[in-house]
This record gives sequence, structure tokens and C-alpha cells, in this order.
Amino acid sequence: MLKRGLPPSHPGEILKEMFIVERGLTITEVAKGLNMARANLSSVINGHLGISPELAVKLSEAFGNTTQFWTNLQNNFELWHAERKVNRSAIRHFDKIAV
Repeated sequence: MLKRGLPPSHPGEILKEMFIVERGLTITEVAKGLNMARANLSSVINGHLGISPELAVKLSEAFGNTTQFWTNLQNNFELWHAERKVNRSAIRHFDKIAV
């Protein structure tokens, strides 16, 4: 479980700020370079879609980092929200071995 009070940034926000804006690129330019629809990239950047494994591969190739970097950002974001959504007290535990 991630023990943080503040939610992690959506991966699209990190993509926008650290990889697009910082390099002086446009969303249209990056979408074309990734061979994807601008609307889909915009949905990721605006936090409406997550980073799929396929997009992680494309981003790692385009920006010279790893697919794990992108998938970890997405997983951390999703896990943080899941930890707050799931009611653990309603879950039956199966940790004891029946004899």
C-alpha cells in the first residue's frame, strides 16, 4: 500500500509538463510522432485516459526512457485511488489453512 496523503500526479500531467512543455513540443506534434490520434493523446494528458502498455512502449521509444517508467506512473496512480476506494472491512480473509 502506498502511504501518501496526497494523490500522485496523473501520468498524463507528467507527460505534458516534463516531456511535452519542457521540450517546446505541441500535443499535435507528439501525437503525430507517436502515430496516434491527437484526441487520444489529449485525453491522456487531461487525465481522462491512462497510459496503456502500448502507449508506454511508444513513449519510451520517443523520449528515451523505459516502458516501466510509464507503467509505474500509471500503476502508482491507480493503486493510490484503489486503496481509498476498496472497503477492506467487507472482505473475507482466507489466510488460515483449513484442516
